[in-house]
Amino acid sequence: MPTLSSPRTDSKGRKLSNFLCFAIYSADLAFGRAYKPILDELGLTYTQYIAMVALSEEDDQTVGTLGEKLFLESNTLTPMLKKLESLGYVRRQRDPADERQVRVGLTPAGRRLLETNPALSLVDATGLGEEFPVVQKSVVRLRDNLLRATRAEPGKS
Repeated sequence: MPTLSSPRTDSKGRKLSNFLCFAIYSADLAFGRAYKPILDELGLTYTQYIAMVALSEEDDQTVGTLGEKLFLESNTLTPMLKKLESLGYVRRQRDPADERQVRVGLTPAGRRLLETNPALSLVDATGLGEEFPVVQKSVVRLRDNLLRATRAEPGKS
């Protein structure tokens, strides 16, 4: 494997196809294209779909907790949840114990929509077959490592 100082990684020899970050970025774009027809049938965007999946795992959570799970800020999450509420899939209500918090959960219609289990088609769209769990675990490990590295104090790892 070339080192950072090797001639193969200087600006003349640098290849976009060798960048892991670009592979992940372009895979994300490809996921979007592959998933779009499946999610269009449900009338959902990918972000709406994963929000509903997260709510199916833990009902009645705060918008902040959901945002942390999805890596989304509340200014992105709130309009999306309002849209899901208008579609009848999500309920939002102020937390009676703390009026500053909004709690969200799936409605029966939201649960029924997820019971159609589009996740199977989404996994098939990857074309990975039996390799899927291995690749998924590797990508999760990469994400977690990057999050740890970016949350570490400067000068400490």
